[in-house]
Amino acid sequence: MEVKQKKIIGRKDIISFPSFELEHVPVKIDSGAYSSSMHCQSIEIIEFGNKAQLRVVFLDKEIKGYTGKEVVFDEFKTKTVKSSNGIAQERFFVKGTASLFGESFETVFSLTERTGLRNPILLGRRLLNKRFLIDTAKTNCSYKYENK
Repeated sequence: MEVKQKKIIGRKDIISFPSFELEHVPVKIDSGAYSSSMHCQSIEIIEFGNKAQLRVVFLDKEIKGYTGKEVVFDEFKTKTVKSSNGIAQERFFVKGTASLFGESFETVFSLTERTGLRNPILLGRRLLNKRFLIDTAKTNCSYKYENK
C-alpha cells in the first residue's frame, strides 16, 4: 500500500477557493480550530415557503481576493460555535473547496464577520488533518509551490 507523503504548510498562506470564485486570498493556518472559518461582508437568509437560501458576500474591499460577488447556497447548516474568546455564537456552515499545492480539498467553512481581525480566513484541523504538517517558521508554502 502506497502512503501519500504529507505536504509542509506554514503558519500563513495565500490560496484560492474555487467553489466561492475567490483567488489568492490570505489565510492563517489554525491547528487549534476544528473547522475552517471565513469572513463574510454580508450573510442573508431568504425564505421561500418551506425552503431557504443563504446569500453571502465573502471578504470585504480591504482584503486581497475580494470580488463583491454574491454566492448563493441552497444547502447549509447552523450550529453554535464557541470562539477563541469563549463566546458562543450561532454560525452558518457551508461546503466549499480550498486549493492548496495544486489540489482541491473539500471542507466545511463556518461563516462569520471577522472585520478588524488580522486574518480573514482560518484553516482548521478538519481540512489539515492527515494531509499537512505545519512548520510555523514558514509562510506561503502552497502559494510558492503553485507559482514557481
